[in-house]
Amino acid sequence: MSVIRSAVTGVGSYLPEQVVTNADLAKIVDTTDEWIVERTGIRQRHKARDDEPTSDLAVEAARRALLQAGREASEVDLIVVATTTPDMTFPATASIVQRKLGCGVGIAFDVQAVCSGFVYALSVADGFVARGLAKCALVIGAEEMTRLMDWTDRTTCVLFGDGAGAFVVEPREGQGAKTDQGLLGFALRCDGAKTDLLYVDGGPATTGTVGHLRMAGNQVFRHAVVNIAEAITAAAQASGIEIADVDWFVPHQANQRIIKGVGDRLGLDENKVISTVATHANTSAASIPLAMDAAMQDGRIKTGDLVLLEAMGGGLTWGACALRL
Repeated sequence: MSVIRSAVTGVGSYLPEQVVTNADLAKIVDTTDEWIVERTGIRQRHKARDDEPTSDLAVEAARRALLQAGREASEVDLIVVATTTPDMTFPATASIVQRKLGCGVGIAFDVQAVCSGFVYALSVADGFVARGLAKCALVIGAEEMTRLMDWTDRTTCVLFGDGAGAFVVEPREGQGAKTDQGLLGFALRCDGAKTDLLYVDGGPATTGTVGHLRMAGNQVFRHAVVNIAEAITAAAQASGIEIADVDWFVPHQANQRIIKGVGDRLGLDENKVISTVATHANTSAASIPLAMDAAMQDGRIKTGDLVLLEAMGGGLTWGACALRL
């Protein structure tokens, strides 16, 4: 039976020019390169300029994804931006991206699921593309997490960085089989009872300020390994695939120990796991497309490969997606 799939036809990413090393952070907070690397695997991160808002990062990533897809901005009819650090309270950063790219009138909005945002945004775009409501979608994860840091808190400020990544998603005809090109299946979760484990202590309706990121790191780690593994298994089942069939695993780049823990729990070959956390740090919703683009640029991930994506963030939210390029 013929079906319409939402296929990823272009991937792009962008990182701000400024690189902040662990040694740089050791000058402003009580930490060391050894302490950070041992606990997280992070060696550096990128930091946006003061005059470089989230939308600027998103636009650069989108342009690169459109170039790879062979599409023009004028063809884009849907933009979904996953971000925790919007330019403004409103309008949506997606609206600003639409204007800056020079797209015509179309659908544009933001999705807020913190680090899980890109997986959530992909599922939302799938709802439009696979049902004929959009022909050329941009799904963007763009974050400036350094804006939310308390630079006196060494347990959190060393973990995060800025960046953006984008997928172009277009309809493709398939047979409803696991060999089809496109998004094959999702598993999305949220447990609002655990909001106090990872949050920002500010907001327009509470403090009237942006606030700083707060995290109970050890508890988040424990939930991450178990919950992410469950969601990946569920997404694989929804896609009709086996974990052993997967060519590449592209996880949210939060912490190397979490990435390894999930991989070990699922029995994944470590040579199939894409890790960019050492150079990107945790870029929240941007981390999956950033890692995906890095692995495509160096030739590891290729057309036809079966890929698993996963993420977990504040909410607590988590989720996974299986796709074939």
